[in-house]
Amino acid sequence: MANYVKISSLGPAPCVIEATVPAEEAVGRMIAHWERMLGFVLPDKPDLIVLPEACDRPSKSSYPTERRMEYYRVRGNRIRDFFAGIAAKHGCNIVYPSHMQAEDGSWRNTAQLIDRQGRVTGTYHKNHLVPNEYNLNGILYGKDAPVFECDFGRVACAICFDLNFDELRLKYVQAKPDLIVFPSMYHGALMQNYWAYSCRAHFVGSIAGLPCSIVSPLGETVAQSTNYYPYVTTTVNLDCAVLHIDENGAHFRAIKQKYGSKVKIHDPGLLGSVLLSSETDEFTVREVISEFKLELLDDYFSRSLTHRCAPGHMEP
Repeated sequence: MANYVKISSLGPAPCVIEATVPAEEAVGRMIAHWERMLGFVLPDKPDLIVLPEACDRPSKSSYPTERRMEYYRVRGNRIRDFFAGIAAKHGCNIVYPSHMQAEDGSWRNTAQLIDRQGRVTGTYHKNHLVPNEYNLNGILYGKDAPVFECDFGRVACAICFDLNFDELRLKYVQAKPDLIVFPSMYHGALMQNYWAYSCRAHFVGSIAGLPCSIVSPLGETVAQSTNYYPYVTTTVNLDCAVLHIDENGAHFRAIKQKYGSKVKIHDPGLLGSVLLSSETDEFTVREVISEFKLELLDDYFSRSLTHRCAPGHMEP
């Protein structure tokens, strides 16, 4: 059945706070900054809001490390609790990325998932740090790649430098999340599109000071913020599947003749694959796949590899 999810991604440049501003006042300014930014997307009633990496860290250009640690001490969980209040009030999920201190005093670069009731339901620790995050700031590398169960689907996370490493991407290829969220300071360019297609998942990039984007499982950018407005909201349908045209394509006409606009078959061109989605509450995309005996892209690739290695199929 159609699973429409409205997603907002925000990527303003880091909030500039002067080094002379006391930590208590800096926390108040940061909350006011995000209250203002959220005001641009909350009227659209999003199901999910994604914020950029270390979203509540004052700009490094004006707020030095020694001041930042005092700021973090005063901040504690107050800004997270602010976002939790917003999530509960507006009935939305929020991805809150921040530098977080563990109970043993060590630090992590994290993304916390806050649900519609304002509860933290999952935490991801950045797996692949830039070395100086450890060398200069004592942040430890994360080791797990959890996938979080949300009321609209399964969500995975990558943060900034993570996007350069196949180790993490391949974990998500196996886990098959519906959506990957990417809070970052680095844009990633084609890597965003590659991750989306490789993982057969929608992808949301929230990039501080750079365009935010929402990418389909075909690797197509379907929505993007602009140089004028550092936020974007769009609706995606998570009840979808990626299929290769080979063999499946013979059924597409019959599918459209039977179901019309209740099924969407989107061809991006040049890729040889399409995105099939159910646009109705009457049936799921998996039921259409079963009815017409369609083959998922990954299953087709797997069958092709097996066929290649069958006895007598490969040159001596």
